[in-house]
Amino acid sequence: MTVSTQQPWLKQFTTGAGSGSGAAAAALPARTAAATPARTRIVCLPHAGGAATAFQGWARHLPPDTELLAVQYPGRQNRIAEPCIESMPELADAVCTALAALPPLPTAVFGHSMGSLVAYETVVRLARSAPPGSLPLHLFVSGAEAPQCARKDLPALDDDSLVAYTRRQNAVDVPAAQDPYAIPELLDLLLPSLRADFTLLTGYRPAVPPVAVPVPVTALGGDQDSGCPAEALPTWADLTTARFTSRVFPGGHFYLQGHEGAVASLVASTLAAAAAAAAAGRPQPA
Repeated sequence: MTVSTQQPWLKQFTTGAGSGSGAAAAALPARTAAATPARTRIVCLPHAGGAATAFQGWARHLPPDTELLAVQYPGRQNRIAEPCIESMPELADAVCTALAALPPLPTAVFGHSMGSLVAYETVVRLARSAPPGSLPLHLFVSGAEAPQCARKDLPALDDDSLVAYTRRQNAVDVPAAQDPYAIPELLDLLLPSLRADFTLLTGYRPAVPPVAVPVPVTALGGDQDSGCPAEALPTWADLTTARFTSRVFPGGHFYLQGHEGAVASLVASTLAAAAAAAAAGRPQPA
């Protein structure tokens, strides 16, 4: 069921056993009295050209007391009529404002590809402005090198270059009938957000020196991802003043598609342990 809200930036997906692949999405409803009270929260940020529904399938792998939210960038899906954002500061500021307005809960933030960089910049902003004790407990970055690394493989911003780059990233031969970029009507809908996101990435200039966040960071990636090889994941180690870990899964840039359950469970279990440690006043587990 979809409900109206004053918060267009976040979609919530119903979690728990039996949710199935068609977990209901809402534009951030309040949890009803009959619903399982949320004890933890996972916030996900999608890749360039992606949308909140990229994480809808996580719902069936999470316990019912975990609130699953995904950021919906403007210019796609239910926000298709809104102008896209082409500036990292503007996007990260908006996401930070949306997360800061949520009721307090132990939270993990997960970003994939471009979403990793937006997630990092969002946590940087939350660290500057959030009240003590309200920061996310963990930052997960996936399929992306750290912000201080040069990005030499970004595509040109013309239609053909964007489509070719996106197809290479998928690294899977898709029949033309299933390729959204081969359908003119869909291409017209997809290209504006794709171009805006890569404009954002091309113009992104992180702070020098880069800012380390005061929360643990875990970097994830696929062992066949040519854009972010496994040996590049430790570049995130310098961007936390807490603990750094990494994990490599079989697959390419979109390894998540084959390991959705394993990744969602890893995020949830790490968050649950961190929340329990915080509640007991203990350091987070190593």
